[in-house]
Amino acid sequence: MISLRKSLVAVTVGAALGGLASGAIAGGFSIGTQSGSGTGNAFAGGAAATDDASVAWSNPAGLMQLPSGKHVAGALHLLWPSFKFQNVGSTGLFGVAGTGDGGDGGGLAFVPNAFFAMDINPKFRFGLAVNVPFGLKTEYDAGWRGQPMALKSEIKTVNINPSIAYNVGDSFSVGVGASIQKIEAELSRFTGAAATGNVILEADDVGYGFNFGLLFKPSTATRLGFAYRSSIKYDLEGTVAFTGPAAGALGLNGNVRADLRVPDSASFSVFHVLNPKWDLMGDITWTGWSSVQNLVVYRTSGAAAGAVLTTLPFLWKDTLRYSAGANYKWNGNTKLRFGVALDETPTNDRTRTPRLPDEDRRWVAIGVQHRFSKAAVLDLGYAHEFIKDARINATEAGIPGVLNGNFSNKADIVSIQYSHSF
Repeated sequence: MISLRKSLVAVTVGAALGGLASGAIAGGFSIGTQSGSGTGNAFAGGAAATDDASVAWSNPAGLMQLPSGKHVAGALHLLWPSFKFQNVGSTGLFGVAGTGDGGDGGGLAFVPNAFFAMDINPKFRFGLAVNVPFGLKTEYDAGWRGQPMALKSEIKTVNINPSIAYNVGDSFSVGVGASIQKIEAELSRFTGAAATGNVILEADDVGYGFNFGLLFKPSTATRLGFAYRSSIKYDLEGTVAFTGPAAGALGLNGNVRADLRVPDSASFSVFHVLNPKWDLMGDITWTGWSSVQNLVVYRTSGAAAGAVLTTLPFLWKDTLRYSAGANYKWNGNTKLRFGVALDETPTNDRTRTPRLPDEDRRWVAIGVQHRFSKAAVLDLGYAHEFIKDARINATEAGIPGVLNGNFSNKADIVSIQYSHSF
């Protein structure tokens, strides 16, 4: 029964997943860009903001703050990260002259999200989010000096998150939800020998999690929000394939499995109406990236079934993200948004690799909201991420030498969202 249910879920979300690109745009491999209305504020006040149906994701308790009726919101985000390696004395196979530095490991990605909210009765509301909470894609030129460590690394997810909210009283509401999340992963690198060529790992799974939120209004001008989202454990299953001519004779290809747990997170947010023209907001979000320590890939077929194929060390740490923002009401129909954020990286100088050359990020964001009518609202947002240069001093098991250098990184985000109420 469980197997059948997972198969049906895989078919449902897999169809949506096929058209999505992915690009890490927050700490680790999370995608911090969800609602289009939040981009212009750098997602400050996310668990206390109640602009539209996207609260079904950020804090389901906020559903009770929406006007009565049905609400839909659709967002499209253009993510453009850049990761450029600069060699500083790499040695061994990584130091071979003429191999190049890989070009730009980042690239353009499009991420859509959709949200829905509706009344059940005066005390209860229903919400639904279909979004992409995690994603990563780095890809380097074939033959570059770091190819024995990384060529292509891609993680794609799709999350379906229904939720329900309950109004405890005029100043307090609660919300709970469940997540069904599909993940697909692909990792490739050069083995170091022409006879075995590149090795390509592909795996996927469906996992389950939960979330809950609280919203408290100590006054008509102030909202305090808290939101928690659980970790999700994946039992990844897939294949390993070697592209070299000797792969078949050596029996290198086969089936694999690996365990991965994506982190839980908790946010505390405040939203305050300062005066008729200005809103102020802030947020602190904790993410439990210490759940990602090592990715151990096991063979599950052939004579070597049960043997470790490879181990990818991460040794990541928990992180904090701090953000602050403001809205300026230009007139009755137009609102300007501003935001800044500091997003800590979970990575470290000891185990960082080209697969994800992440470092601390500083966001600067602007946006505009225009209300065409009481029912129709358009949001546009832009954010630039100033990413600290990432130090790389890494080795690969079985490969002589050290990849030594720095990654020059940055990222840009453009979001558009249309919201409609019925």
